[in-house]
Amino acid sequence: MAMKSVEGEPKGPPATARRGRVPAWVTNYSYPLGAIVFLLVFWEIFVNAMKLPAYLLPPPSLVFGVVATQSKLLALHAVTTTMEVLLGFVMSVIIGIPLAVGIVSSRFFDRSIYPILVSSQSVPKIAIAPLFVVWFGFGTFPKVLVAFLISFFPIVISTVVGLRSVEPEMIYLIRSMGAGPMDTFRKIRFPNALPSIFGGLKIAITLSVVGAIVGEFIGADRGLGYLLLVANSNLDTKLLFAAIVYLAAIGIILFMIVERIERALIPWHVSRRTEVILESM
Repeated sequence: MAMKSVEGEPKGPPATARRGRVPAWVTNYSYPLGAIVFLLVFWEIFVNAMKLPAYLLPPPSLVFGVVATQSKLLALHAVTTTMEVLLGFVMSVIIGIPLAVGIVSSRFFDRSIYPILVSSQSVPKIAIAPLFVVWFGFGTFPKVLVAFLISFFPIVISTVVGLRSVEPEMIYLIRSMGAGPMDTFRKIRFPNALPSIFGGLKIAITLSVVGAIVGEFIGADRGLGYLLLVANSNLDTKLLFAAIVYLAAIGIILFMIVERIERALIPWHVSRRTEVILESM
């Protein structure tokens, strides 16, 4: 109900102000886009002022010219890399979340599997990647496996932390109402862990891109990682930067997709409520 002043007239922003308010998504994206434009302009001016050769540091105008002229080549390799990223990410979700549930639910898993999982992260994945090429060849599977190994750990850890962060009072309350372990997990533990799980998923999706590129560096005949190696060997810096632009776009788009899914599934979380409050100001 609108508040009324002493004269009885409702208070609040006038209708013209409400109609003229800038949409929240415009405000959210205008700041990073403005920063990117500023950096690109500074990059262009700096390269031209210093008269740097294109093979050393090409200006953004040349880089985006290659993005436009070599769009078919870049898109072809980008499809391969994106498929490897998604397969590795999906595999890490399918295996990581159930394993985290087992670690939280079983004392055996907690004492046996969890320490091994943590200690295994000290082994650099780039050192294991050549073995995958020897074992599985130069196909897609070794790249997917590297992407899986790099993105797997954040999902497990974030899920374990989220499942363990539920307040004991809530567990006692629902058990006093006759709920069994499955009902407790479905109604209390898992919903409470969703914010932590999505935090791990957003980290994992970007790490999957890194994993796919590492796998392509080791051995591949297609993909953006392979294209980076070819451009580097030919000193084609413009094509190298163009491939980096595609990689950045893939990472940003996939991150935003995960974030949109998070917004749809947990609109009740405090981070979402804070955003709504800020958007209404």
